[in-house]
Amino acid sequence: MADPVRLTDPLQSVINPATAQGLADLGVYTVGQLLRHAPRRYVRRGQVSEDRLLPEPGEWITVVGRVTKAEFITMRKRHGKFLKVVVADERQTYDISFFNSNYLIKQLKPGTRVMLAGAVKYYNNRIQLAHPAHVPLPDGDVGFEEVTGPDMLAQALGIDPKLVEGDAGTAFLADLDRSILPMYPASQKVQTWQIWASIRDLLARVGEVPEALSDEQRSDRGLITLDDALWKVHLPDSDADVEAARQRLKFDEAFAMQLVLAQRRAVGRIESAPPCPPVAGGLEDALRERLPFTLTEGQEIVSAEIGDDLGGSSPMSRLLQGEVGSGKTLVALLAMLRVVDNSHQCVLLAPTEVLAAQHHRTILSMLGDLGRAGELNGSDGATRVTLLTGSMRTAVKRQVLLDIVTGDAGLVIGTHALLEDHVDFFDLGLVVVDEQHRFGVEQRDSLRNKAIDGMVPHHLVMTATPIPRTVAMTVFGDLETSVLTELPRGRQPITTNVVPLGNERWMERVWARAAEEIDKGRQVYVVCSRIGDEESKAKSKGKSRTGGDEEPQTISVLDMYQMLSAGPLADCRIGVLHGRLPADEKAAVMDEFTSGALDLVVSTTVIEVGVDVPNATMMVIIDADRFGVSQLHQLRGRIGRGQWPGLCLLVSGAGEVSQARERLNAVAGSTDGFELARVDLEQRREGDVLGELQSGGTSSLHFLSLLDDVEVISDARELAEQIVTQDLSLADHLGAARLIDDILAPRLEYLDKT
Repeated sequence: MADPVRLTDPLQSVINPATAQGLADLGVYTVGQLLRHAPRRYVRRGQVSEDRLLPEPGEWITVVGRVTKAEFITMRKRHGKFLKVVVADERQTYDISFFNSNYLIKQLKPGTRVMLAGAVKYYNNRIQLAHPAHVPLPDGDVGFEEVTGPDMLAQALGIDPKLVEGDAGTAFLADLDRSILPMYPASQKVQTWQIWASIRDLLARVGEVPEALSDEQRSDRGLITLDDALWKVHLPDSDADVEAARQRLKFDEAFAMQLVLAQRRAVGRIESAPPCPPVAGGLEDALRERLPFTLTEGQEIVSAEIGDDLGGSSPMSRLLQGEVGSGKTLVALLAMLRVVDNSHQCVLLAPTEVLAAQHHRTILSMLGDLGRAGELNGSDGATRVTLLTGSMRTAVKRQVLLDIVTGDAGLVIGTHALLEDHVDFFDLGLVVVDEQHRFGVEQRDSLRNKAIDGMVPHHLVMTATPIPRTVAMTVFGDLETSVLTELPRGRQPITTNVVPLGNERWMERVWARAAEEIDKGRQVYVVCSRIGDEESKAKSKGKSRTGGDEEPQTISVLDMYQMLSAGPLADCRIGVLHGRLPADEKAAVMDEFTSGALDLVVSTTVIEVGVDVPNATMMVIIDADRFGVSQLHQLRGRIGRGQWPGLCLLVSGAGEVSQARERLNAVAGSTDGFELARVDLEQRREGDVLGELQSGGTSSLHFLSLLDDVEVISDARELAEQIVTQDLSLADHLGAARLIDDILAPRLEYLDKT
């Protein structure tokens, strides 16, 4: 009998090291995590193997089909022959090429059932796989006699021969001949059959896995045991087995995340924050009286929700989300003024210097003399608004730090520079974080730890990316949520069109249209996906992320600047803006564009959020297919902010029938950010969304749909709250603690982004 294993054992110590390394690249490190590495789909004998008609070029796919033809073809351009094999399932035909592999003609005879994995190419509209990983599958006596010995079978599968020796080999062949075969998320380094062989081995060695749910909790929800679920999801005998396993493992994923979030909420309830009730005649009232417009109903409702939180002694933890231009900054400013009225300081933390500087200019403009304390033209009772960034000159930074530590600065705006150890506050009462997903939990805690007298500051998170409710419940589940959907009166409509990149006549019209806007005295953004300096070019070369050939070269900011300056817009005043410019140069470019000294700015996505230039009416996004739906919506929100309508042109070389074009058409067809967020989630699925929140890591979610499983998420949240209220550390719920480790660790980082 094979040595037993534990769920916590690292894979490197219990399975083939090469397979373990390939799984590590997929974010799977322990036995417990591998047993929860779910099949992406199942192949049923006699049914099709692919979910989509046409996989993307370069995509790594696994195919199960039958060989219909195998023949040697003489190469035209060099000496020798290659083996051409045609494999078909019931939906597609695949052309397979093998070089220097004469022995394969015996394994891949017509009629053989085979599994292949490789990167997709197209030739004459047919799917091509060049020298894919492959293994013949048992199917009666047809085509499998060459690999029935344990050594040859192990070699074909790329697995340890011990897994297929003697009785184990007989059982292995029987399982491989099942009518339902699982297909796993795989890569060039580790194939689906290697993953399945490792899981099959570990299931027999791990023993019964610990339960996170009681018999009563499972019975109430109609769920099978975790042990049964793991066996049935990897070795199902029927579709009913698969469904029962999915329902249990889906709940586990929701439960694990809600347990972590419930622990956070419980900790927050224990802490204390300074109460900040309304102060009659204070700065908040003064700003409200001076506003040249009336707050929208949504702004008033959200301000009241925030005000109720600030008035209590428990620290506020609230997410403020809303449409582009819905007035989040003003709502946040009113909250900050209430805290200043109560003699505490506030911080507004922004992810970039461009955005921090924009917030500083906007808030100073809103406050006027209310934000000029200590100056000759400052009003009585004014506060001081100061900016701190990492690139400030030493003398300026020294004065800013002094204003912060003495309390002279009531409103402090800045970047990551605010998080450094030498930045001390006099009395920090509120932290506002813009674009929160760009900051980790350690950074947030560094500000929380700067409070005094055992108090923690209130916490307000702002995001300009609309988040569907189920996503907010899962990813921001420890925060109360406020939503602004109504746009302020006077916001202009934006027309969006998709422009084919390769069409010369269309591109000439794009730049002619930009010139027309500039001739009317308005301004234009041109956004590119990369900078174009030597470092960027080096990074952009090489194999694509999906394992195919080199990705098409995109148009850079620097190349676009040169092209426009020498060509269709040579008479215009053009600036360049990107993240690697020195801070003073970035600020100078934005100041020139804001003042109207520049007609057009060629930029990367540093202008994505917070930049407010009412005179900008047109945006051209080059290689728009390189951006996500929500990001395109954010970029588009930089125009139409004044008295004229906006025009956004999405320039793309994506084919008319492709996921990329579907994405662009969705943006062109709607200006509803919440609807586009749903479209984005539907197309990219939760894996990509959570992957971004995990700093590019793989998703924890294999079964749970953040769009569709709201009832499961709500149920898991309620159960998690009950358990954590009784047992914060989960010391008496070891199965639940184990669940968190297996599903989220080491992926808890994404939860720490909230």
